Amino acid sequence: RRGAHVRAYDPVAMPAARALLGDSANVEFVDSATEALNGAEALIIATEWKEFRTPDFEALKGALKLPLVFDGRNLYDPQLMREEGIEYYGIGRGGLAGAKGA
Repeated sequence: RRGAHVRAYDPVAMPAARALLGDSANVEFVDSATEALNGAEALIIATEWKEFRTPDFEALKGALKLPLVFDGRNLYDPQLMREEGIEYYGIGRGGLAGAKGA
């Protein structure tokens, strides 16, 4: 309702998500994680599939408009993210634990 546009990718749950959400101008289902990242203002991780566990952080930073990650599955180490220059928020680590990038 506030104008956000979500580009969503999940290697397993896409059919169920499409069935649940239907067609929407605010949600676009894409065919790869890379396609979901390109030009996005932030990455929100809501699943922990193996392919998301060891990304190329330089490519991730290059694809995003801002190096900003909200990790709902706590896949990444906040210190490593800081070293990579990524603003990182691990949701549920004793609250919303942030790691500001350099």
